[in-house]
This record gives sequence, structure tokens and C-alpha cells, in this order.
Amino acid sequence: MNDPDQRPVASSARPQTHDEKLRAALIQRYANLDRRSWVQRWRFYAKRASWLLVVKSSYALKRLLDIVASSIGLLLLSPVFLITALAIRFESPGPVFFKQKRVGRWGQLFTIWKFRSMYVDAEERKAELMANNEMAGGVIFKMKNDPRVTKVGRVIRKTSIDELPQLWNVLVGDMSLVGPRPPVPSEVDQYSLSDRRRLEVIPGITCIWQISGRSEIPFEQQVELDVQYIQSQSLWTDFKILVKTVPALLLGSGAY
Repeated sequence: MNDPDQRPVASSARPQTHDEKLRAALIQRYANLDRRSWVQRWRFYAKRASWLLVVKSSYALKRLLDIVASSIGLLLLSPVFLITALAIRFESPGPVFFKQKRVGRWGQLFTIWKFRSMYVDAEERKAELMANNEMAGGVIFKMKNDPRVTKVGRVIRKTSIDELPQLWNVLVGDMSLVGPRPPVPSEVDQYSLSDRRRLEVIPGITCIWQISGRSEIPFEQQVELDVQYIQSQSLWTDFKILVKTVPALLLGSGAY
């Protein structure tokens, strides 16, 4: 008869998750770097240096393009700025520009600029309208017939003219031409851990979901599209998004 102490005991250890396996593999790979030959170490450091060079040069080139494009845009669109400012002041008393704190890359706060499209008491009236939020998911507030929006505001929102002052944000480095839209702090407070992946890059004026339906896209799908952009971003991807932004603005689909 078998000794009961020799009977196999069921293992209580849980299987490793993907993240744990990846961490263990990385530790195994890099912890013993000093034990490798000088050729292996040289290859490792060369690969790391080349990767950093590619990443930093891509960022530098994108930043250069942002500076050039935003400078030209501010200059060429100055007549549009003037006409829009006069129209806003004529219809509704108050400032021409609307400024608001937004969350940028890695949670850094900055001030975003827009043309004012609402009445000056819009923020005070928002609480009483929260029950009418039409954005799926509830994190972002959107209403197609928001009573706080002025007549001029409806026009400049439909054509995205209200976003043009953000060219200044691009010029000073708070934003980029292409990237996930910057959220307000109250929205970030409601983010799940996976939602916060949107904050891994510099926010932009236009993004993938803005050329794919804009406000008609549910919040969860917006996050998925932003993460898809972050994982595959390149200058060529940015160029395609910018090109597709033009017809999206002209048609005004999903804008309100």
C-alpha cells in the first residue's frame, strides 16, 4: 500500500499571465548581460542605440512638421480668424476665445484654446443637462441639440472652425496636428486603466475616430481607435489622417 505522504499533491500555483511571462522573459534576457561575450554585448547596445535613434528622430521630424504647418496655418487662416471673431462678438457678449484645462501626454495639464461656440454660462448649465448626454459610455458629454450652443457656434462646430486656435497649441508644443483628442480632467478621472493608454502620446487636433464618424462613435471605440493609432503611428499614418480630415470637415458628418 502506498504511503499517503507520497501521494501527488494538486498544485495550487496559478498559471502565469501574459504580462508575468513577458516580465520573466525580459529579466532572463537582460539580467545576465554581463556574462555575455563582448560581441553579444556590442550587438545588444547597438540595437538599443539604433532603436532610440529611430524613435527620437521620428519625434523630432514630427515636431518640425508641426511647427512649420501650424505657423503657415496661423498665417494663411488669419482672415478666417478675424471673421469668426467678429461673428462671435456680434451675436453673443463675452470673450471670443474659450480656454480650458486639458490633459496631455502622461497626464500633464495644459490650456487648450478654441473659438467660443457656447453662451458664457455654458459650464454652469451643464449639470442640469447631464441626464440628456447622448454619448455612449457616459464619460464624454455630447448633445446634438445642445441649448448652450449659439447660432454662430453651430456653424463653426459643424465646420470645425472652432478648433483652429489649437494651431497655437501645436506651435508651442502642447499638441500635435495628429493624435488622440485631449480630454478634460473630469473625464480622465473616470478612465479605466486601459483607457489611460490614450495619454501615452501628445494629443492632436485630428485623429482616427474624427475621420471615422467623430461624435457618432461610442467612447469605448474611440479608445480602441486611439490605441490602434498609438501602436502603429508613423509619419505616413499622420499624413493619411490629415488628408482624410479635409473631406470629413467639408461633409461635417458626426459633428455637433
